[in-house]
Amino acid sequence: MNSLAYRLTSSPRWRRALGAGVSVAALLLSGCTGSLGGGDEGGGPVPGGSTGGSTGGAAEAQVAERSMFPRLSHAQWENTVRDLLRLDDTPGLSASFTTDPLGGVFDNNEAALQVTPGLWGDYQRAAEELAAMVVDDEAKLGRLLPADLPAEPEARAQAFIERFGERAFRRPLTAEERGQYLALFHRGKELYEGEEPFAAGVRAALEAFLQSPHFVYRVEIGAGPAKGGLVPLSGYEIATKLAFLFWNTMPSDELLAAARAGELSTPEGVRAYAERMLEDPRAREVVGAFHRQLYDYEMYHDLNKDQALFPEFVPEMGDAMQREAELFVDHVVFDEEGGLTDLLTSRTAFVNGHLAAVYGVDGEFANEFKRVELDAAERSGLLTRLGFLAAKATARQPDSIHRGVFVNLRILCATLPSPPDNATGLPPGEKATNRERVAAHTGKGTCGEACHATVINPAGFAFEHYDAIGKYRTTDNGMPVNAADAYPLGGEPRTYADAVEFSQLLAESSEAHACYAKHWVEFTHGRDARAKDQALIKELGEASRGGASTRELILRIVSSTPFLARVPAEAQ
Repeated sequence: MNSLAYRLTSSPRWRRALGAGVSVAALLLSGCTGSLGGGDEGGGPVPGGSTGGSTGGAAEAQVAERSMFPRLSHAQWENTVRDLLRLDDTPGLSASFTTDPLGGVFDNNEAALQVTPGLWGDYQRAAEELAAMVVDDEAKLGRLLPADLPAEPEARAQAFIERFGERAFRRPLTAEERGQYLALFHRGKELYEGEEPFAAGVRAALEAFLQSPHFVYRVEIGAGPAKGGLVPLSGYEIATKLAFLFWNTMPSDELLAAARAGELSTPEGVRAYAERMLEDPRAREVVGAFHRQLYDYEMYHDLNKDQALFPEFVPEMGDAMQREAELFVDHVVFDEEGGLTDLLTSRTAFVNGHLAAVYGVDGEFANEFKRVELDAAERSGLLTRLGFLAAKATARQPDSIHRGVFVNLRILCATLPSPPDNATGLPPGEKATNRERVAAHTGKGTCGEACHATVINPAGFAFEHYDAIGKYRTTDNGMPVNAADAYPLGGEPRTYADAVEFSQLLAESSEAHACYAKHWVEFTHGRDARAKDQALIKELGEASRGGASTRELILRIVSSTPFLARVPAEAQ
């Protein structure tokens, strides 16, 4: 954090503030050096078992180490700035921020969310621009200020600092912080000569708040000493975790009030509040973002298909395929309150005219998406939908290898070795079927026998009935399609005739449900799964396999000990 202090105080404006006697470095950075304060007095849920039960070593054994200062993603920063400053729309400033590398599957992975020197400069510039934008616009400033602020100047400044500070830091300011920010507020008239004193003070305070680590980072210090080997998070910290998980933004005024009132002091209270948060439309967006990243919707775009073979594949198909996947997941998770089994087996689809033509669905369709039921003999869940199938294909042929790799990595969480450096593409074979070409190049008797022939190819061959755009077919190069194979599930080979049967086997497997649970654990915590997560992952996977919905899995995670407590800093 010392580099942040240096970059902050190197700004000429902040050097003037420092020269005037205000310790901005202490003001903004005191907490990140080990004395971060501000947790609510009452504390959060007492740590217990995986669902908040008994205390002791068993609970500690199930809580993995994690950062106490996970940084906001660029999307979270945008949404938070909008809500904190009560703007109508996100400002869009993060579009020019230093980009984050992808860390794992999800964009909220704390390992990738670092504050580089370039990004810190971006934060500085954005803070100055946003503060000026608000103060220079009477309507925006009026919306930001509570209507019941006192009229007396000193009391008015104190009330603004306290109320805005609680929202900016997602918890009450400490007495020291209130004093420091109030001192900076009063320096505003010197920093911005010619501006009305109160507006100048607001501008100085906004710049400081928006550059503070308490704003840029989601701080999890805890609510007092360790209990049962773990540190319980404060109600405000839990409120913040819930808000960024379900809404991808800061806590609402209502959620902060719930933390203040102690409504998040038990696992049961957290679950009850989380249930209400899931009803918010923003929760649908976040759950959709989870599946969009997990199932690689971005790969549905900019696909190159041979127009002579597939004239029905038009440029608009990428957007249509992503929208279909989004509507399907939203329908399963929220309308049907379903889970992974439904995602892998449901025949319900949402199609427009372009998609209906490829699916072979009868009826009148235009650009509007309509709900339909697909042929049970041809389609079963996400893996038989056009997006996945077309994205995992070449311009002319299905890509059995990449279809198989995707199923292994994203559906089953199988461990695959990296491809050899001398790996080559499939050789041409105009007279062979796609399956014959893949098997000849990577199957038994080849250098790929150990991996391809046992897990990659069998998973990919299940989808041979679908051509390069996902259209169902019964012949390939004049020969009957062969989609039958066997894949090891539950410790033994399971045979299937096609993708419909394979999807059903996946939906019945403990591996697929544990994998889905693992991804949710990673997404909710914003980090890769670790050894101590395995007990919770197993519990969630078994529940999912037994019929628990996606919503239920999320609710179990947010009311579990790993979500509500952390390992003491000295133990990390």
